[in-house]
Amino acid sequence: MWMCMAALLLWMKSGGCTERANTSELVEYTALDFYEKLHSGKMMFIYFEQKVSPTISLFLVELEMSAEVLHDYGVLVGKVNCNKEPVQTYCTDERLLHSAFLFRGGKEFLGLDLDTVFDVNSIVSEVLFAILREEVRYVHTDADLLAMEKAVRGQKNIVLGYVRSLGTQEHRSMMETAYVYGSIYQFILITGGPVLKHLGVNESSHSSQVWFLHCRVHSGFMTPMTSERCPLTRMRKPLSVLSLHSFLQLMEAPLVSEVYKDPSMVPPPQFPYQQTPQVFLFSRPETAHLDLDTATTLAWRLRGIALVLLVHRLPEKSLEVKYLHLHNLDEVMELFTLQEKEAEEEEDEEEGEDEEEDSDLAKLDDEIAASVYKTRGSFLDIDSITQLTSDNFHTAVAQNSLTVVLFYLKWDAVSMAVLNSLIEVAERLEDSEVDNVQMSSVDCGEWTDLCAAQSGSSLPAPFKPITAFPSVWVFHPQVSARHYSGMLGSEALHRFIVLSCSASPTLLTTEEEVASFLQGVPHPELAGYKPDRVLGLFQSPTHAGAPVFTEAAESLRGEVLTGLLTDGLAEKWAADHSVDLPAVLAFPSWRTPTRPSTLPVSSSAKELLSHIHTALLHPMPELTVENLPSFFSLGKALLLLFVGEEEDEIGRRQNQALVEEMGRVVELGDGRMDRYLACWIHLGRTPAGMSVLGSYLGSMPPLPALVLTHLPTGGEIYQYPPNTPIVALSVLQWLQRIEDKTESPAGMLGEDSWPPAVKFYEFLKIMDTQEPGSARQQAPEEEEEDEEEENMEDDSSSEEGTDSSSSPAPDATTNTHSEL
Repeated sequence: MWMCMAALLLWMKSGGCTERANTSELVEYTALDFYEKLHSGKMMFIYFEQKVSPTISLFLVELEMSAEVLHDYGVLVGKVNCNKEPVQTYCTDERLLHSAFLFRGGKEFLGLDLDTVFDVNSIVSEVLFAILREEVRYVHTDADLLAMEKAVRGQKNIVLGYVRSLGTQEHRSMMETAYVYGSIYQFILITGGPVLKHLGVNESSHSSQVWFLHCRVHSGFMTPMTSERCPLTRMRKPLSVLSLHSFLQLMEAPLVSEVYKDPSMVPPPQFPYQQTPQVFLFSRPETAHLDLDTATTLAWRLRGIALVLLVHRLPEKSLEVKYLHLHNLDEVMELFTLQEKEAEEEEDEEEGEDEEEDSDLAKLDDEIAASVYKTRGSFLDIDSITQLTSDNFHTAVAQNSLTVVLFYLKWDAVSMAVLNSLIEVAERLEDSEVDNVQMSSVDCGEWTDLCAAQSGSSLPAPFKPITAFPSVWVFHPQVSARHYSGMLGSEALHRFIVLSCSASPTLLTTEEEVASFLQGVPHPELAGYKPDRVLGLFQSPTHAGAPVFTEAAESLRGEVLTGLLTDGLAEKWAADHSVDLPAVLAFPSWRTPTRPSTLPVSSSAKELLSHIHTALLHPMPELTVENLPSFFSLGKALLLLFVGEEEDEIGRRQNQALVEEMGRVVELGDGRMDRYLACWIHLGRTPAGMSVLGSYLGSMPPLPALVLTHLPTGGEIYQYPPNTPIVALSVLQWLQRIEDKTESPAGMLGEDSWPPAVKFYEFLKIMDTQEPGSARQQAPEEEEEDEEEENMEDDSSSEEGTDSSSSPAPDATTNTHSEL
């Protein structure tokens, strides 16, 4: 039987019989051929080609190479050209563009995303894995493995394989072997998890391993089956089809063979054990039973390493046999394991070097990259979002009232993190009352023409070329596309999308609608959220200011709720609230609706937006990680108050009093405070502020701390005198001293340099080193001109140095701060 199995494996690896179909080129099926093969019940792995991109072209090459391999396993491999003859469902659904399908028994058996079947190894392994669902099980915990052992005890042995990830050469070797031996053994596959601890494997190990679990009852010899666990033997060779086949053959060898002649007369091991060493143990008649037990114990320890033979006679001196006098079984084991330990130590050293490299990689970026790196083995479920291409982009935007598109790169860590956020939002919207919102993505590594705003169709791309990744854009039919500039987390994205579903501005026709607009919840999905609101009042929709307000409202869509009142309702509402028409009223979320800010009706949307943003800005805002970019973009110097976390109600009141006192600074300073943004950071709610404050001043000062930083005129950092009460008048006097240049800075902002995290990321330097002769050679005339220009620059720089010497230099002891 084993000779037949070996012949079958060798036949598959060597090319099989001469009747094999010609698969030198990938078979292209017509729709008729496809349905004929489908109804015949044959197993098929088919890709439905719609448009060939560079990624699809590479996949088709790999698919063609895998066709010959899968043919040996009875699987037909081919493609259907949907452009020539469409097949219903598979050629009409754009979402199936990036999937290949396995058909079995006349119906679809499984769809595989192209990201999981990217080369020959992954195609063969994933297809066989799908076919062998019963023969190859997957376990994650030790309890799952124990249940499998109990289920097959006394019937089958178990072959347990650990592969680092699916779709690799090792995974393919396991599946090809399982296809041959699946009826004899129970195969189990693991890729990690708690079960590795039971097997004594470090989960960070990069090497694939195989174990043979002896669960079938053995007769004739004592077996260590006293526990509920099956004894196991580890395969010590690297995982491949040939090594695994040899290992399984060795596991079926007799545990102990008994001979009655001299070892020199015993023939060498025959196929398939010819490469396996033999260990002879000599037995005495008076201790034959004990010697057999000893030989059995040693055989279990040498399982998979050597064959054990028990010789029922005394040894004779021979040049062909090496005799050793050993005192215990451990000394016998050392003969075989010493070389193995040396090999394992070399492997551990290599893995250690790999781990050091991984540790460097883990430091290359921030927490986002680290998170993506840790989850790199898992695949995102992108069924909830639509993959857009150059062909379907315009159609998708036109068919939905709101289309959200993420432009991303698969190899970019931040892009993959934002893609995960987009998927979370899409799944959340599916379960909500939000309708007609299309969540989409564009892989700019594949659809470069679309991301370059070259859609390839007669219609121009409705956006500018994408130059930063990831980028989120929002599209409404007949409205200019908008770039989303907010936080890219799932909560912020979800809130923006839900608010974008509302009309901007919303036309209010009754007093009830106005009351609901000002005080109601904007959407059931945003319960507890209080947005900013802006209301426009005009005598009629044709008033000159109404179109300006409408344009500004469209720009605020998703961020601010905007409403429009016209005609008699506007006049009545304005009279009740002592407002002259036309008017624009801003209702900041931090203020009660009864105290709106009245804004002038501007002649341009840009000017009106500036007035609205100013009115909605809190006079003393609390900075958080989420809102810092928007405040920082104002370009003002930051007057930052750092307060600590309160331990009780008294501490809370003290912090509140400090914030109110800083509000008085803004009020008393009046116009002179326009150049500053007075704000505060609560270190309990925003712990990142502690590292910011420490980096500003070189160490953590006592709290509260007040600093002035990011001045437009330079990188100086000023600290309000510590242990001095923060009083409005004192703060204004301190600011005046800074303006008069009589106050010394406490630190300096570092240069905005972003050097590579590790040396091997200095690509430009590496290129210069590798190509020293590539520098442009200048002509003599150009060199003379350059020298003249350099002399002129030197003269001008010396004059500038003379002028700048009159200004006071920062204190030499100031701290230099490098800020992220």
